[in-house]
Amino acid sequence: MATGIKDKVAIVGMGCTRFGERWNAGTEDLLAEAFNEALADAGIEKARIGAAWFGSAADKINVGNSAIPLSTALRLDGIPVTRVENMCATGTEALRGAAYAVASGAVDIALAIGAEKLKDTGYGGLPHMPKGTFNDLWLPYGSAPAGFAQLAAGYRTKFGVDKAELKQAMARVSWKSHQNGAKNPKAHLRKAVDMDTILNAPLIADPLGVFDCCGVSDGAACAIVTTPEIARSLGKADLVTIKSLQLSASSGREQGYKEWDGSYVQNTRNAAQAAYREAGISNPRQELSSLEVHDCFSITELVTMEDLGVSAPGQGWRDVLEGVFDADGELPCQIDGGLKCFGHPIAASGLRMVYEHYLQLQGRAGDRQLPNPKLGLSHNLGGVPYNGVCAISIVGLEGA
Repeated sequence: MATGIKDKVAIVGMGCTRFGERWNAGTEDLLAEAFNEALADAGIEKARIGAAWFGSAADKINVGNSAIPLSTALRLDGIPVTRVENMCATGTEALRGAAYAVASGAVDIALAIGAEKLKDTGYGGLPHMPKGTFNDLWLPYGSAPAGFAQLAAGYRTKFGVDKAELKQAMARVSWKSHQNGAKNPKAHLRKAVDMDTILNAPLIADPLGVFDCCGVSDGAACAIVTTPEIARSLGKADLVTIKSLQLSASSGREQGYKEWDGSYVQNTRNAAQAAYREAGISNPRQELSSLEVHDCFSITELVTMEDLGVSAPGQGWRDVLEGVFDADGELPCQIDGGLKCFGHPIAASGLRMVYEHYLQLQGRAGDRQLPNPKLGLSHNLGGVPYNGVCAISIVGLEGA
């Protein structure tokens, strides 16, 4: 019977670039920047890495669907290197591959890295006239904001939430991320924004305004993983270990059957329950120290609180307004600014989330350091609420 990978894999080094409009850095530069930080943090020679997983979703560096760009950029000579892509869950997918390789005994030390130069692709997440047939055939909702705006309508209808109150809660989600991102030197957006500015911003897809939507960024993030035994032999103390890595992909059932009411994301619920079982968590609101969730849009973060089981059904918006997820709240969320302010280079985001937990758990988060964190959960959502993929990782101090 499968027992999972809890505490079988330790993170010994991590790196993350500054996210933003990195016009003067190519993908190769971003990969090297994140990798060099992780390698120095791990304190090992590059030759000790036995295999690598490269996450890339929309970057123009791709050579077909191969991992050759990573091998050449980092001079990973003679080891297996695999490219993975799973929409916005790509970074976590890379970590899953590396962690499973170590847990299985296939390699002693593995690398997971994700990078994206979205600014170079011109991607903006909004519809435009010469977009070709791909979006029309595969993404019939027309744009990412339109697809996720449907969550707000479904949520309001199911729980009878007043539109103005939900809008206020959504604004509080974005306000919180801007407050946190202002303290993060690697964040794309580092300016605090007041509630009135957020509430009065132009609409993108009702009820989502400009400040309810995350932007487009360039960046890379990286993790080096091994066994706890090897980590200790390297002189590492206060080990950060992986408690769980779970992924759920949609079968299309949500859009094919009428029982889905549009107020939640089934993939998140599936992945969360599996992750809690693997990590041995029975009360996530009490046991988790912090959250990094896929706040591609403010309504997504709000609904995710309920899908993760840290808010009761229909109460997520109230918890947001009451400050439960603020930096000084009961369960801090997006302490690094989240997708909204740290940025969202698709393939790097999952690893960036783990990077923040890693720093927090080791007491290295600077001005945004939380008191005594033990367990951190990261959540990635790819695709749309009714047809996509969700990946969840939980990391924490060894023994937690």
